This record gives sequence, C-alpha cells and structure tokens, in this order.
Amino acid sequence: MSILGFIKDAGEKLFGKAQAAPAAPAADPAAADAANRAAGEAIEKYIASMSLEATGLSVQVDASKGLVTVFGVAPDQATREKIILCCGNVAGVEQVEDKMSVRTEAPGSQWHTVEKGDTLSAISKKFYGNANLYQGIFEANRPMLTHPDKIYPGQKLRIPPKP
Repeated sequence: MSILGFIKDAGEKLFGKAQAAPAAPAADPAAADAANRAAGEAIEKYIASMSLEATGLSVQVDASKGLVTVFGVAPDQATREKIILCCGNVAGVEQVEDKMSVRTEAPGSQWHTVEKGDTLSAISKKFYGNANLYQGIFEANRPMLTHPDKIYPGQKLRIPPKP
C-alpha cells in the first residue's frame, strides 16, 4: 500500500457540471458525501472504459483532500498500475492511495510525471539510455495513451523495467 502523488490540475475531465465535481467540503455533509460517491463511480466507469478489470474494484473519493483510494485485486502488476494511473490522471486528484493487491506478483514500474517539452523518446533516453525504446513506454501506458505523441504536462506515466 502506498500513496502516489499527481498534479491536481492535469488529467481527464471526468467531472462535468451534471456530475460530482471534486470541490471543497460543502456546508451540507450529505451533499458532499453524494458528490464523493458520484466522483468514485465516474472514475470506476473510466477504468472500465479502458478495459481494465480487478476483482472487487472500489474507488473512494475524498474531494476535500484531492484523495482517491482504490481497492481490489488486479490480475497482474501492470493492470494494477494502470488502474492507479486511471485514478490519478484525473483533474482534481492530487493523491491516490493504493490499497490494491495482485494475483501474480511482478516487479513494479518506475513513474514519470510529464514535463513541458517531454517526448516518449526523451523519457526513454532518460530511463533506458536509448531513445528508440520509447515504444515500450507507450505500450505500458495503453489504453490510456492512444498515440505516442499525445502526452501532456502533468500526466503521470508508467516506466516498466528496461526491455
């Protein structure tokens, strides 16, 4: 179990006006609880839309802290890490508390927060010493990434062990 930091203002815009937008605690605690539940459900739907599955998957949001806590059993380490990224690369989320486990243990990935001017090739050069290994980073972050050139500042990426 660990807590991973994210950039609050970067990420998918899952919380529209008709849904729960993470915000400061409301004067009405019941409304704040309902908004947090709706935000958790929106993140769970986003995870499902990425075709990622975990047994007993549950996402809890505490919008007043910018915190998402994720529970469940993933089939493997890669799926676990992708689910964590889905939870954290959402606008309004600053931290993800990982309370997941995996059926098949494997070494964890490193993490990289994209900065202005970053490319997957540059990130590959930094971590692997070879810019041409960028495709491994791209594949490790699919389906959240749809094209190697579509990364944005503030986005957190998985950097798997060097191939």
